[in-house]
Amino acid sequence: MPIDIETRLKSAVQQFWLARRRQQKKQVKAGKIDAGTRGAVTGGTQMGALEVLVRDILVETGLKGLDIKTRTALELPGFYRPEKKWDLIVISEKKLVLAMEFKSQVGPSFGNNFNNRSEEAIGSASDIWVAYREGRFGNAPAPFLGYLFLLEDCQAVHKPVKNSEPYFKVDAEFVGSSYSKRYELLARRLVRERIYTSACLLLSTNKNPTKIVQPAEDISFNRFVAALKGHIVTFVNSQKNGN
Repeated sequence: MPIDIETRLKSAVQQFWLARRRQQKKQVKAGKIDAGTRGAVTGGTQMGALEVLVRDILVETGLKGLDIKTRTALELPGFYRPEKKWDLIVISEKKLVLAMEFKSQVGPSFGNNFNNRSEEAIGSASDIWVAYREGRFGNAPAPFLGYLFLLEDCQAVHKPVKNSEPYFKVDAEFVGSSYSKRYELLARRLVRERIYTSACLLLSTNKNPTKIVQPAEDISFNRFVAALKGHIVTFVNSQKNGN
């Protein structure tokens, strides 16, 4: 039976919030100092259900399950640094097929974290593309680089943010923009500038049941999956033809 992507996506995002709550409770029970919001971050992965969903989509599209790595052996060589651990990679026939990042941002602090997330996303992709150019992954076709971001949907992310412009004006699209809009612009520009093959932005309320909002069709999960499937079908067909 084909994957019901809409149902699985909602379930995976709900699992994200449940995992955060479990980790916070575990931190509190253990008496850790970071038992508040930070406890949910330091306690381990929360994006596991989303990773499993993408893995299942990859298998359904034709990849072998053993070629998909989501927990161990996730390091890939870079150019500016020896290696970097990704969240999901596919290595098939000694070829790098894809590498993906699954990132999230939850309140109350969105300011510095937006800049940190932006720098991290741009840096990771730039590093791997130069490594690819330098032959770290052999003579295989260019891999699919994917970026999936989950942002808490709350009042704070929809308020206009003031820019600091002591010397020069910022890009006009950032004027009066909220953090949700800034993440939307980030995701879209990562793709338009070919830093990532495809990107997805999801907004989700911290409730049970959660409500998911996808702010733009071009960075929606369906568009992300379509691009992902297209890449995998091309790769699988090339393997069948002996390329």
